[in-house]
Amino acid sequence: MTAETSGGLLGHGVHEIDGLANGRFTAYADTTEEVDELVAAVRASDLTESVWETDDHAGDAGVPGSAARGIVVRYDLGNSINDALVSRGFIPDEPVRMQGGRERWTVLVHETRQTVHERLEEIREERNADIDVELITAPENGGGMFRTDALSERQREVYELARRRDYYTWPREVSAASLAAELDISKATLLEHLRKAESKLLGDY
Repeated sequence: MTAETSGGLLGHGVHEIDGLANGRFTAYADTTEEVDELVAAVRASDLTESVWETDDHAGDAGVPGSAARGIVVRYDLGNSINDALVSRGFIPDEPVRMQGGRERWTVLVHETRQTVHERLEEIREERNADIDVELITAPENGGGMFRTDALSERQREVYELARRRDYYTWPREVSAASLAAELDISKATLLEHLRKAESKLLGDY
């Protein structure tokens, strides 16, 4: 659905009830009209059994976009990759981000890198899934403190690139100018994205 609309979905968990997957989501976009279009697309999908709206989304702090709506979707378990991940030890650590026809999962797993890749390959074959690994990190000082689900897609892209390129190490391994060139944006724009991302990530601490 997100491939055909301007908005996105945040997935907050899936549970099996009466043989169907029941997932709670936050639909978000820049305008209420775009949220309406996204929810309508979810309702109209052949993959959807039913959709109902929750009273509010007060618990969904930091949702990307200017408009949002909480929904619960019932659908066939076979159309969810959740069980394939969880049954292999992958524990969702943030809301699942769905935008542009892709899903982005942040998970915790207590295995070696080799085992992680082997299990992901099993899921690729079992579910005919297109899975790309963006980043694997080991916890440091407790790890997982800063949740990135409140960031916009662009802020997240810039922030995660900065992390991968060791922008936050001391001394820095890469300059802001180099990161900006890699993303084909100005240095000022990159620093603004990083400033906003850091503000959101540090806002609760």
